[in-house]
Amino acid sequence: MEEKEISQAVISRLPRYFRYLGELKDEGTERVSSQELSDIMQVTASQIRQDLNNFGGFGQQGYGYNVGYLYEEIGKILGLHKEHNLILVGAGHLGQALVNYMNFERRGFIFRGIFDIDERIQGTKVRGITVRPMREMERFVRENDIDIAVLTIPKGSALEVAEQLVSYGIKGFWNFAHVDLHVPENIQVENVHLSDSLMKLSYNLASHDE
Repeated sequence: MEEKEISQAVISRLPRYFRYLGELKDEGTERVSSQELSDIMQVTASQIRQDLNNFGGFGQQGYGYNVGYLYEEIGKILGLHKEHNLILVGAGHLGQALVNYMNFERRGFIFRGIFDIDERIQGTKVRGITVRPMREMERFVRENDIDIAVLTIPKGSALEVAEQLVSYGIKGFWNFAHVDLHVPENIQVENVHLSDSLMKLSYNLASHDE
């Protein structure tokens, strides 16, 4: 049977469901209706039901959703039931902040290695992980089953580095470099442009003032 293609809009909402359900779970809430979720998340109850129905639906008429069960199931849909091994390429301020953010590890995203071209910081440690020279990257990726590379490097070198990492077996990129990566279709890329988000905020502020 052919798998149903899920829209990126639905996928982009799943982490929010997961986050809010996690908060409800921590508060001891056992069940929640789509309307109650709607009030919390500012997403219509109808949208919530439609989104979850893409994956078979998890609610019961007159009961709502079991918070703990739905939280676990969405976690599985997001692939959070298994560990992902990450490397960081670019050990500047942003890269170090990402490695130091403990919540990634609780979600199963484990930084295994850090690489940088700057000889002055090679050999130093970030959260106990040694910053290695780029020449060691291929062997490290192959020997440590790394599937995700986090790029916090200048755009001038990002394309070449991404191409190398694909040849080493990397399956996905979390890309903070200000350039679109050209990788094979089977390689997943999530681009993060921090300035875009800030400019969007600026636009909304300006529009509100007008």
